[in-house]
Amino acid sequence: MRPYSLDVSAQLLRTEAFIEGRWVSAASTFPVLDPATGEEIAKVSDCGTKEAQDAVNAAYKAFHLWKSQTAKERSILLRKWFNLINEHKEDLAKLITAESGKPMKESVGEITYSASFLEWFSEEARRVYGDIVAPPAKDRKILLLKQPVGVASIITPWNFPSAMITRKVGAALAVGCTVVVKPAEDTPLSALALAELSVQAGIPPGVFNVVPCSREKTPAVGELFCTDPLVAKISFTGSTATGKVLLRHAAGTVKRVSMELGGHAPFIVFDSADVDKAVAGAMASKFRNSGQTCVCSNRFLVQSGIHDAFMEKLAKAMDAELKVGHGSEPTTTQGPLINTRAAEKVENQIVDAVAQGAVIVRGGKRLEGSFMQPTLLSSVNTDMLCMREETFGPLIPVVK
Repeated sequence: MRPYSLDVSAQLLRTEAFIEGRWVSAASTFPVLDPATGEEIAKVSDCGTKEAQDAVNAAYKAFHLWKSQTAKERSILLRKWFNLINEHKEDLAKLITAESGKPMKESVGEITYSASFLEWFSEEARRVYGDIVAPPAKDRKILLLKQPVGVASIITPWNFPSAMITRKVGAALAVGCTVVVKPAEDTPLSALALAELSVQAGIPPGVFNVVPCSREKTPAVGELFCTDPLVAKISFTGSTATGKVLLRHAAGTVKRVSMELGGHAPFIVFDSADVDKAVAGAMASKFRNSGQTCVCSNRFLVQSGIHDAFMEKLAKAMDAELKVGHGSEPTTTQGPLINTRAAEKVENQIVDAVAQGAVIVRGGKRLEGSFMQPTLLSSVNTDMLCMREETFGPLIPVVK
């Protein structure tokens, strides 16, 4: 219930769209909330198809100049961007914590991770080599050239609001593509801060564009980004259901697509396992970002000979290591889930499991707002919802 304020440089707290090197207002705004308190952090421009189209046009126009720059020139600008992110690491981490609820220690780690993509691709930019292939006839030569495809639509999730952007954008810009970015509606501030630093790094206007929008306008903006003939490539990280929609949109113009979608990862412990290592692995894999990563373990399958020892030690580790709270508190390890819908999904999985005979070993309760107690369930079977759909929350269901 303590009041929290966002103390970051005004220069980095941007709330307008970023198109062709300019900050652009939309006709309306949408609120960005602190998921821990439900309080409004900022009002951000709620872009529609007009702004999305402007961004695509700007990226297409800039592409013809950007691709003609040498690999060395692009490399130098990406390196400057990398350096600026590191210089502003603390403020960028505060933005992540404020809009996603992630504990500050994890947010600082994400900014290091985020910057590393720009570092890597700034170096790889100079190493995009072609090839010479042995021809089938003496009077022929076969040369392979690698060329940028054009404008890339980048649609990113809220759980890594900085790193998911640099991971995609770094690669695209390094080889001479330009981009339009649609950040998740829950976490647009991190994307807009990256845009501000791209200006300071000297990235030319139109090369990197950011189009934030509300949940209500997301389908229309996403459709335009996937169907516009000036867009050549789509990169999306998010749910499988949304990925299917975007693939259908992309099919009409046969665009190149990269999809990183939902998972249902198993964590398997055999009788021969080192219990302490298994417990440490489970803690790291499940509770990072309160269970909200696409590589979090979802189903825990533990062989009967080691099951009881594993459960006992895992429960003790949860008691000792996990502390729920606001992400800006230094002792917090488990922040809120991204919104109340996310908390409701985890709560429903727990209720469903208990109704079918699961036993709550630790946690099990929905707390205030979008907070959930880290939860450990035993006596789980494969008919339960938590064993059939991705959880994206701090829930460990164990099948013996």
